[in-house]
Amino acid sequence: MKVRRATIQDLQSLIEFTNNEAKEAEGITKSPKKLETGIKLALEDETKAIYWVLVNGSDVPVGSVSALKEWSDWNSGYYWWIQSMYIDPAYRGKNYMILLLAAVEQEMDEQNGLELRLYVHEKNQAAIKAYKKSNFRDTNYKIMVLNRAT
Repeated sequence: MKVRRATIQDLQSLIEFTNNEAKEAEGITKSPKKLETGIKLALEDETKAIYWVLVNGSDVPVGSVSALKEWSDWNSGYYWWIQSMYIDPAYRGKNYMILLLAAVEQEMDEQNGLELRLYVHEKNQAAIKAYKKSNFRDTNYKIMVLNRAT
């Protein structure tokens, strides 16, 4: 198993993984067309997000992670945020998440990133447990939103 940067050839796997993540994390189904548009734009423009895939020995994706950068004027640098994380259920519990996170951390370090952050649905206890096992910790920040009509 190894991790590599995702390419446009991985688009269909990334769409599937992202939809599966939404179903598992929040019980929702996303529009495959909207996912295709969003993921494709990010694959073509790293200022939107960066994707990596976990691949088996045949170079078939079995998991993915995406991250984006957020500028901090307070600290004059970028915070990196995990945007999505998914591993096929057949490959879970084998510490492969560590490989995905290491790829993000390596690139973040190369670019002098400040910190790796993420948000996770409060009811997604399996993900929270996995992230804590990977040394993520709770913070004093609370996510708030201003909803707009879509």
